[in-house]
Amino acid sequence: MSVPKKPLLKSFFLLLLFLSFLLFFHLYLQSKKTPISSAIVPSSTAALIRIRPGFRSYDDYIKLQLNKTLNPRLRHLWATRDWDRKVRVFSRFFADLAAEGLLSNASAALCVGARLGQEVAALRGLGVGGALGMDLVRAPPLVVAGDFHAQPFPDESFDFEFSNVFDHALYPERFAAEVERTLRPGGVAVLHLAVHRRGDKYSANDLLGGVDGLVALFNHSEVVRVRKIDGFGLDTEVVLRKTNTKSNKPTTKSK
Repeated sequence: MSVPKKPLLKSFFLLLLFLSFLLFFHLYLQSKKTPISSAIVPSSTAALIRIRPGFRSYDDYIKLQLNKTLNPRLRHLWATRDWDRKVRVFSRFFADLAAEGLLSNASAALCVGARLGQEVAALRGLGVGGALGMDLVRAPPLVVAGDFHAQPFPDESFDFEFSNVFDHALYPERFAAEVERTLRPGGVAVLHLAVHRRGDKYSANDLLGGVDGLVALFNHSEVVRVRKIDGFGLDTEVVLRKTNTKSNKPTTKSK
């Protein structure tokens, strides 16, 4: 009489199930250890833009940004004591750009990451009546809701885009691609950056070694100029113009 094989098969099945569970658990732990930033920056700019660690998910990143945007104390400050001062400073920057022919009253203008919209108010005060702001939280009547990683506008919507929050981009290449997507050919992008100093605790990336890492992300634009500024903790202004086709970028022109 042969020995029954069912107990042996059952033991083998339980062992296989246990080993499969261990493998699954190991892969799960490895995925939790892998930071989201590990694949954010293209290899061509990895040495020039550093994504700050600590973001386990995009939701974590958004929560951090909203902690600043929705802070009642900061919103009160932006709307009161800071308002006139910032509008005056932005007005000077935009007046310089208008004098260079980079901005006009007829420009369809977007301010990316505009908070309550001081820069929008500055543009409208200079006569750019169609100026609009975008931020994670809307602030009527100047600012609509939108994520700069995926702007809520059709292709080629604007002649002019301004932003002083590039350092807040978790995906810098998406930020740049969205600016180029929504700019019309010949349109101008103006970015204020922290190059010679570190951004605040809400920054998601840091530029290493100048503006080359940023410029490399704009595949359909050429550099108009780069100059030093003093703008609310930011020290460098980069002006780019969207071209019709891809081209080799000229050497950065600094002032």
